[in-house]
Amino acid sequence: MLNAAQERAVAYLQGPCLVIAGAGSGKTRVITHKIARLLRAGYAPGEIAAITFTNKAAAEMRERARDLLEQRQTAQQLLICTFHALGVRILREDGQALGLKPQFSILDSDDVTGLLREAGGTTEIKQARAWQWRISQWKSALLDPRQAAAGAADAEAAQAARVWERYQQALAAYQAVDFDDLMVLPLRLLQQHDEVRQRWNRRLRYILVDEYQDTSDAQYQLLRLLAGDDARFTAVGDDDQSIYGWRGATLENLRRLPEDYPNLEVIKLEQNYRSTNAILRAANAVIASNPKIYPKRLWSEHGDGEPVQVRDTDGEEDEAECIVSRLQALRGGRGCKWSEVAVLYRANHQSRPIEQALRRANIPYVVSGGQSFFDRTEIKDVCAYLRLLANPDDDPAFLRAVTTPRRGIGAATLKALGGFAAQWKVSMFEALFRDALPGVVGARQAEGLREFARLLHDIEWRERSEAAGDLLRELLQGIGYESWLGDNSDNPREAAQRWSHVNDLCDWIGRKATEDGVGLKRIAQTVALITQLGERGQQQDAVTLSTLHAAKGLEWPHVWLAGCDEGMLPLYSDERPLSDSGLEEERRLMYVGVTRARQTLSLSHCRRRRGGGGRGGRACEPSRFLTELRADLPAAGGRSEALARLQAMRKRLSAVETQES
Repeated sequence: MLNAAQERAVAYLQGPCLVIAGAGSGKTRVITHKIARLLRAGYAPGEIAAITFTNKAAAEMRERARDLLEQRQTAQQLLICTFHALGVRILREDGQALGLKPQFSILDSDDVTGLLREAGGTTEIKQARAWQWRISQWKSALLDPRQAAAGAADAEAAQAARVWERYQQALAAYQAVDFDDLMVLPLRLLQQHDEVRQRWNRRLRYILVDEYQDTSDAQYQLLRLLAGDDARFTAVGDDDQSIYGWRGATLENLRRLPEDYPNLEVIKLEQNYRSTNAILRAANAVIASNPKIYPKRLWSEHGDGEPVQVRDTDGEEDEAECIVSRLQALRGGRGCKWSEVAVLYRANHQSRPIEQALRRANIPYVVSGGQSFFDRTEIKDVCAYLRLLANPDDDPAFLRAVTTPRRGIGAATLKALGGFAAQWKVSMFEALFRDALPGVVGARQAEGLREFARLLHDIEWRERSEAAGDLLRELLQGIGYESWLGDNSDNPREAAQRWSHVNDLCDWIGRKATEDGVGLKRIAQTVALITQLGERGQQQDAVTLSTLHAAKGLEWPHVWLAGCDEGMLPLYSDERPLSDSGLEEERRLMYVGVTRARQTLSLSHCRRRRGGGGRGGRACEPSRFLTELRADLPAAGGRSEALARLQAMRKRLSAVETQES
């Protein structure tokens, strides 16, 4: 059943529609039901696109649509994907108009860093990543290198603009794009080529956009071009949950919609299906201090529930021990699973004392949003060789492998090789065997490249008869990877840790190959699926530790929000003062944290924190956000929690006695 507001949102098909969906108000339900309504209204599955921001959200929406629709085949024909996946599809089909071949490569973050180091003539990873961040911001602002250079405010920005121009030339030569290009290039394509835009307008007759408050200027313009003159779209979002301004999201897109579409239908979803009213009162009290684009007030039919608790603690260690005590009380007094509890915080470093306290108490935990084993740079390096062994036409894998470790093959050689491969319409690896190669890159460079090719061919030949783990270790020894790690790490301990990760990968591959009775090449063909191993932790009965940003879109029965101190939440310092817009976004972040809780919510702040120069650390004031929500809370303290725990234990005891009788 849909409530009245949800039904209005689902039924409105006449024109542009904006659904302001408060936290826990059933926005995914609205989107999937609207897809079903569109199908009943005569839209073909392939004419509907539902766009969101993460692969996980897209997968969930796809599954919900399959459950709702009677024919699973119909659900499979729907285009449910991220903005960037849609960008890939547009460029694969029509990117030739911009000079891209359909088999263009998509570089990951580490590939980009490597190219920028080459373009900038530096070996410093930190410098290359600074350029990467600045160039990403420029691309999000829809600038090109010349515009960036013209607007450079200082020498550092001017240098970054010059590096960007050389980097773009390298991308063009390699027939490659980066993550930001997956938004910028489709937008440019639709702006500059009317026939392409009209074809996509005819194909996508209705568009639904999830998490609309997180869209950037480029994504808004792309939506407008795809929707066309008919403007048949539904944007679903919440101005109170816009927390990604630092990566280009802008609330201006919510303000622009009624200006660009005067006939826009605005529908608010204010009934919350997740939290108790005590939690929602706290959320409403916090966010009330922010200026409103579309005012709303969340409410629930779940009853008042337990009061929200606020804890004043002496410091980080005391705060962590209070968290452990609370978790043990939930486990013992209510019998809840560890996986039903989350501890949230503003910054990654806050997890350290909490993790230490959980380990001492033997409480299992997982860190949400932490770095996956297979996202580590050293593991990606090794996997590049495996990917290339499985598919010699994988240009990004070739670029990473041929330059890791370095073999005297520089940017100029790779640029020439990329152009040569594009001319012959072959992969960069296949181009190594063309007779004309020495005349293009030079005899010495060609010999170095072909030596690399012989190395790969030797491994491919030997993998048919030799153990996969041993062969991989021999390959790494032959290229001197351990020594290279030492030369490119900040300290010996870091290099040793990274090499231990590589050894873990070799061990896993050796065991897997033995168990499956296959060689290294067959194992290499499954490398793209290896990341699924990292997802097993999500199935554990373990407490979740997460930053507030990583917690968005998730929920738990019991939530503890730690570190509610001035300077921490909101986050600011003398070096990084807080602007009005920054304060508003920090308040929205607090609101997101509060609304993750379903049954109970605890918040804590520290009287003192480490640092600040004093022996006892620096004194801390409670977050202004606590002041804003305390007005709606009963007096906090141990008595109310103890009473609640006692009542829960009495209820459990009564249930046991009833069963025994």
